[in-house]
Amino acid sequence: MGIHAYFQSLTDLERIIRCPGKFKFQEHSVAEHSWKVVQYAKTLADIEESHGVAVDWKKLYEITSSHDYGEIFIGDIKTPVKHYSMELRSMLQQVEEGMVAHFIDEHIPEEFKSIFRRQLREGKDDSVEGQILEVADKMDQIYEAFAELQKGNSEQEFVVMYRHALIKIKGIRLHCVDYFLQHILPDLVSEGARSQIDIEQITKEALAA
Repeated sequence: MGIHAYFQSLTDLERIIRCPGKFKFQEHSVAEHSWKVVQYAKTLADIEESHGVAVDWKKLYEITSSHDYGEIFIGDIKTPVKHYSMELRSMLQQVEEGMVAHFIDEHIPEEFKSIFRRQLREGKDDSVEGQILEVADKMDQIYEAFAELQKGNSEQEFVVMYRHALIKIKGIRLHCVDYFLQHILPDLVSEGARSQIDIEQITKEALAA
């Protein structure tokens, strides 16, 4: 079927709901998540460049826009489950990467195979772009969890998601992380002050962890 199969498969990302099985005031699809991650990453990269850091924008757009493509094959697996152990995380990653590789081999024309392998690879690594992707991905988890907590959703899953994402972000050494913690997060916490759930205390505990 050629590249048509890839284009057609993108619709499946609109049907995969994040954090399945839990009550949510607002559902979010993987496609929506991917779009937001690109938007976060653009601003985070601008902050890095403002501090003199060189950013490979082509790589950044490729890895942020395609970072969850493999979920077409395995669905969205909750973060606490995915990271229950390094062995489980490694196994899931192997399955996901194997199925993406099989899809490329089966459907993508030979002259484009190397391009698709590069674009659909796991983008989180020690490069500036890979770390920005990690921060942007976790920022969307924070915003998704925050929206539920702010509305009074008492599902413990969202407290765990918020805490885990914030702890992960604060451990990444980037200028944009400092900016997020100093200028963006306080506004978010202030906005959640009227929530039935103590978002400020959850935030303090995560930052102290």
